[in-house]
Amino acid sequence: MPTFEEILSYPTVFLDRNVLSPHFIPDVLPYREKEIEKIMYTIAPALENQRPKNLFIYGKTGTGKTCTVKKVMNEFRINSKHEQDVYVNCRMYNSRYRVMQKIGKKFIEELDKTGFGISHFYEKILEYVQMPYKDGKEKRIIVVLDEVDMVKDLDELMYMLTRINDELKSGSISIIGITNKLTFKDALDPRSKSSLCETEIVFKPYNSEQLKEILKQRAARGFKEGTVHESAINLAAAIAAQETGDARYALQLLLKAGEVADTKKSFLITDEEVEQARKNVDTELASEIIRTLPVHQQLVLLAVSSLDKNAGSYQKLGQDIIEEENILSGDVYEEYCRICRKMKKTPRSARWYREYLNELEMLGLITTIETGKGLRGHSRFIKLGYNSEQIQQIILNPRKYENQQKDKQEETDYNNQQKIFY
Repeated sequence: MPTFEEILSYPTVFLDRNVLSPHFIPDVLPYREKEIEKIMYTIAPALENQRPKNLFIYGKTGTGKTCTVKKVMNEFRINSKHEQDVYVNCRMYNSRYRVMQKIGKKFIEELDKTGFGISHFYEKILEYVQMPYKDGKEKRIIVVLDEVDMVKDLDELMYMLTRINDELKSGSISIIGITNKLTFKDALDPRSKSSLCETEIVFKPYNSEQLKEILKQRAARGFKEGTVHESAINLAAAIAAQETGDARYALQLLLKAGEVADTKKSFLITDEEVEQARKNVDTELASEIIRTLPVHQQLVLLAVSSLDKNAGSYQKLGQDIIEEENILSGDVYEEYCRICRKMKKTPRSARWYREYLNELEMLGLITTIETGKGLRGHSRFIKLGYNSEQIQQIILNPRKYENQQKDKQEETDYNNQQKIFY
């Protein structure tokens, strides 16, 4: 059995894996100069003791929203004489209570203890913000809410944050909301929309050429010189651009391709390594997307997966394009309502159900086919994009699924190390 020293000293294509992480913030963010400038203009008034406007940023996963905001906030922190911002990951802090607790704990030490009610957080934050700094400047707090659409009681949170500004005698709280959903505003109360969405930025997906430059930039720092074939970068960029223009996906492809190269002892990343990496990355991304879906989208996907085994019982309704794996949309809605009742959730209306289907299709978890022929008239058929049993396990027992995947990965890593060493 090799020692850690021996394993770590073995040749590898990697120079710095961290550079290939989507969480790494480079000195230069290619193709996001305009977005950076607009964010800076929006929050700059806080440095002049004025209230910045609220800002909401939209865009698909992997378009650089979070990375761009974090880079700007790092610069803001350098230029500010005071601690004026707080970052909240709404995947983890996914309720009004948790968000208010996170904001309070950032600035008020006593709120680090447990047992306080949400009204206590509200009053303490109100008290803190309207008390000027020692140099007499008013407090201009900026709250970054990343993946804000994940907050369960979103309207209540937004109402509370805007109400604080109404009650403040001095100082202010401004919001930077980041979301993958362009339809985010539709979920807000009309009274919240006008006061919250003062400034908006849409991050467009990267195209193939842009992704190629991003990958070149990261590869130059992440891999040893001469270990990455240019065609491999081109292929990874093309695959990601074809999917959704997702830079995270492109980076994960390149990272996994490097691991494949190390395992094969080739120490050169080519198209072949990228293609092998693609299979692993697709599965990982799908499970991550499913785990972070809003509850009712998960339940709709669960309904599709539960009917998937019986899909062969449907007739083709006179169309060759309708395959056995396709499921009628109406049957999925009935199954969704049944699952909701079983889990003591209130089913959403048919209109919302159709929106959920559109979003699931946009994420690549399902595909739909519209048809106007057959005895049933106009129908919508649904086909599952991934294994039904795997989807059910991710939704119903995520911890068990994660542990199983972790065990598999550890076993694979160990076997790979053995291959490399011997």
